[in-house]
Amino acid sequence: MAVREVDMGFRHVSGRRPSRYVRLEGVSKQALEIGRLRLIVAGMCFLLAFAVVGGRMVELAFIGDPELARRVRGRVSAQLAERADVVDRNGVVLATSLPTSSLFAHPNDIDDKPRAALSLAVAVPGLRETDVLEKLESGRRFVWLRRNLTPDEKYAVNRLGVPGFEFQDGERRVYPHGRLAAHILGFTDVDGRGLSGVEGFFDAGLRNRVDPLALSIDIRVQNVLREELGKAMLEFHAIGAAGLIMDVNTGEVLGLVSLPDFDPNHPAATPKEWRFNRATHGVYEMGSTFKLFTAAMALDTGTVGLDDGYDASEPIRVAGFTIHDFHGRKRWLSIPEILVYSSNIGAAKMAMDVGTELQKTYLDRLGLLRAARVELKEVGGPLSPKIWRPINTMTISYGHGIAVSPLQVTTAVSSVVNGGWWTPATILRRGDRDAPRARVFRAKTSEQMRKLMRLVVREGSGRRARAKGYLVGGKTGTANKQVDGRYSSKARISSFVGAFPIDNPRYVVFALLDEPKGNKETWNYAGGGWVAAPVVGGVVARVGPLMGLKPLGEDRIEAFERDVLPVTERRLAAW
Repeated sequence: MAVREVDMGFRHVSGRRPSRYVRLEGVSKQALEIGRLRLIVAGMCFLLAFAVVGGRMVELAFIGDPELARRVRGRVSAQLAERADVVDRNGVVLATSLPTSSLFAHPNDIDDKPRAALSLAVAVPGLRETDVLEKLESGRRFVWLRRNLTPDEKYAVNRLGVPGFEFQDGERRVYPHGRLAAHILGFTDVDGRGLSGVEGFFDAGLRNRVDPLALSIDIRVQNVLREELGKAMLEFHAIGAAGLIMDVNTGEVLGLVSLPDFDPNHPAATPKEWRFNRATHGVYEMGSTFKLFTAAMALDTGTVGLDDGYDASEPIRVAGFTIHDFHGRKRWLSIPEILVYSSNIGAAKMAMDVGTELQKTYLDRLGLLRAARVELKEVGGPLSPKIWRPINTMTISYGHGIAVSPLQVTTAVSSVVNGGWWTPATILRRGDRDAPRARVFRAKTSEQMRKLMRLVVREGSGRRARAKGYLVGGKTGTANKQVDGRYSSKARISSFVGAFPIDNPRYVVFALLDEPKGNKETWNYAGGGWVAAPVVGGVVARVGPLMGLKPLGEDRIEAFERDVLPVTERRLAAW
């Protein structure tokens, strides 16, 4: 029987198939059916698995464990933003990362380099044709042309259609408030590495963190502090300024300002010295603010009581130096009067009665003999005598011969007014966590000091720190700066530190002006009481309502002062 092959198959004239062919066809069909069945089963298994995973994700995200759901969403967010946000204590974003693109070129792939350079300079504002052409003709195989393009700029470059222009996706660190918190936040380099401030201190942590980093800073308080310091700096032609606001019970810093400042979005656009943090890195002789510590240690040790005093009628001459009072009363002064009239003579004699060793012990407990431990890279170490002689004990009693940072002073004064507890400063929000504490002064000593500080504002050199409706207490400080190894009578550091409400302190406010100049309004005086005290008064008046502290009526203020004044008024001469 004739059989012919057609199209790679077999056809039979008689219509009958060979048995061998039938067997082959049966095996093939069976294999196909088995393979199809296996694919269907596998597909159903995969579909079921994806359905279970998807259902679990929906459950976690919407109806399941909220904490686990947050972590799942956080991991997704982490893939989109490699560096965590930084927020203030209320959740306001202070630093964030935005997706961006950077433009680079492979010059060897560009035929008409002059034309490409011209086109790119037209498409991207700020690029110079000559600079681009120089890079393209540099002979290198790879060159960066512009970092952090805007979406419009990227679109314009794409429209050029120039082979050899390519993009690298990445992130750009952005600081929405510009200069407002520059010295706190610091900045990053073009590759996203933290170089200063919080960005530098927490660089590794921010790279590996999902949740935002919450600071203790309140951006509203920060704005008030910066505005008040800025106005004073301009009014008195100071070369710089620094200020802090601290919670006296937790050590949390609500505001920290150093002027002049810079824009962390463009740090290279300002002089390098403007990036110096005067509030934490700078150390200064603070002058009479140290009399608070001298009086506190004298009262705490029982060396003196409020009824005691010292003869301040004559200057003290020791080791070739003369200690005198700026506005001397030239008579015996009570302990309250030594603070109110800011007597160097009285403070020096008080310190000598306390003794050098006890003075050093108290200053060390207050954190004034070691660098502050705060979450910033820029922290200055104090300058104190290597050999502590009697002359050092005397001059340090009124803030000369020792240099500390504004942050250290603010932390130490918090210990004076909060019941006597030292709490380390922090720029992280502590929340419900208990702040570490160490006892420095007795509670009674702290109460006595609060009353004396109120007297300084009511009757003494701190009167310009008054804020309507708020009980403010504090102390002025003025110290001549050293220029070429000698104290200059024309260059000074003027400061004021205040606490409010002084009957039950919540916050300490510190303000410092570097080399202020007096004017007609101040009769050309530029001491702390004239130029720095008004800053604190202005800050208190504006910040108090923000922090939920309602202004008091005059009757409440008078009631407190009726409690303060009888203790001291018989010992306090008219100012």
